[in-house]
Amino acid sequence: MTTTLPTERPSLATIAHQLTSGGRGILAADESIPTMSQRLENEGIPASATARRDYRELLLTAPGLSDMISGIILSDETFGQHVADGRAFPEASRDLGVLPGIKVDTGTKPLPWQGGALITEGLDGLGARLQSYAERGAAFAKWRAVFDIRTITGYSARANGHVLARYAALCQRHGIVPIVEPDVLCTGDHDIDASKRASLVALTALFEQLDDASVDLSGIVLKPNFVTPSLEAAPAPAATVAATTYEVLRATVPAAVPGIAFLSGGHPTATVCAFLGALHAIAGRPWDVTFSFGRALVSAALHTWAGDPANVVAAQAALVANCGSAADAVR
Repeated sequence: MTTTLPTERPSLATIAHQLTSGGRGILAADESIPTMSQRLENEGIPASATARRDYRELLLTAPGLSDMISGIILSDETFGQHVADGRAFPEASRDLGVLPGIKVDTGTKPLPWQGGALITEGLDGLGARLQSYAERGAAFAKWRAVFDIRTITGYSARANGHVLARYAALCQRHGIVPIVEPDVLCTGDHDIDASKRASLVALTALFEQLDDASVDLSGIVLKPNFVTPSLEAAPAPAATVAATTYEVLRATVPAAVPGIAFLSGGHPTATVCAFLGALHAIAGRPWDVTFSFGRALVSAALHTWAGDPANVVAAQAALVANCGSAADAVR
């Protein structure tokens, strides 16, 4: 079954706004095959292409999902699979009122001579892949750059920013909205000031590179981390996290960017929703803010499902409850 695209695609700016406004967010369901297989096995579910498909179908078809979710990020495997009634995932997603997206990076490798800093790969052949994804219905794509506070340097930030900018320009050339994700990790024992410094370095380099690549900022979505202490350090109040995050964003993110969809970074669902709610409450923001969570939304659903069809309804209820908490934070 093939996907029938609309005769006129909405503008990139329209799609970016749709993804990040109206009290809805983006569901990240794009784990790689090894990562998703490990999560299945951790729940006692034998890993297979069928199990991965059934799990992603459970998420996508949860009743009422589109009330809280504007888009879903899929992996290449899922993007090419079909739901039980024979529709391709991108087609089923659009039919259910959720824009389909695709993760297009191929993971990280060490950046030579940079003390453990990483560079994200996947540019080879990306134009042809994006053309195929666009023809099959992709509305947006995602590329993640990873920064460890212990190894980030100006060079590693510029290198990853350059790659993100090349990816974003290619996406826009093919009519796909790029989600650009500079992820400053919460691993380590750092305090919030260290996270602030690293986030400033990463975001400054990113927007310099996007400008050099002539990327249309009105047609992107930024997916950054909240500025927080590490998961191992003493937590900071939500108000402090929101104020510090906003300070970093105001210093680095142009007003032309329509929306910012935050990653959860391994924080518990209630915690990261509190961060989001406090940031959303800040008056005078030039951009919409919302969520693009993965584990914070889906972990309970996976655990509840446990591979048993009899648990699908309960698992979907767990997903919808978490999505509702996140959506409530931006309404």
